[in-house]
Amino acid sequence: MSTHKVKIWDWPVRFTHWSFVLLLPAMYVTAENSEWGWHMRLGHVLLALIVFRILWGIIGTDTARFASFVRGPGAVLAYLRGEFPHKQHKGHTPLGALSVLALLGFMLAQISMGLFAGDPFDGATGPLNPLVGVGTADFLTDTHEWFYWVVFAMVGVHILAIGLYGAFQAQNLIGPMVAGSGEKATNVKDNSPTPWVRALVCLAVAAGFAFWIYSGAPPLT
Repeated sequence: MSTHKVKIWDWPVRFTHWSFVLLLPAMYVTAENSEWGWHMRLGHVLLALIVFRILWGIIGTDTARFASFVRGPGAVLAYLRGEFPHKQHKGHTPLGALSVLALLGFMLAQISMGLFAGDPFDGATGPLNPLVGVGTADFLTDTHEWFYWVVFAMVGVHILAIGLYGAFQAQNLIGPMVAGSGEKATNVKDNSPTPWVRALVCLAVAAGFAFWIYSGAPPLT
């Protein structure tokens, strides 16, 4: 298949992706060492990035939008049968889309539980803990303590998939996520230009939302 270099990933997608790579291990280390202040601050940074990625998945560039790569079961099965070569996909494949949704969903679930969790004995109390009862807080705390293994398992599946693509399909998935461009079929066009103002607005909204949660979600009126 003839190929040429095209722009695939915009800077907001790459920024959030590599931020997740750094933040998830950092949050694990801070929790294991009872650095709860840093753990919760990093958690709110992660929350802001996830909200930003969700907003960007709605109004971002072509390859960033969920509508451009999230497909139904039929498309996933067709891709598994080899009907759509990887180089024909400018962004995420139908199968890769499931991984993206799962990672975002699991990370958001983990953070949400942490926001309501509370343990007065070690000072690790989420800012939304006063909004739920003691029993609910205890359940969310216990679940939050083991659910990170689910998140890391999904990360492991993601890394394994990248390795399999590289080994069996000679596909470099890491390079484009670093540089933003990669080799695709000649009929594949560049990603749409990054609307900087729109990206900055999404980032400001996401940061504002995370700070509001950090403040305990006070009434806005």
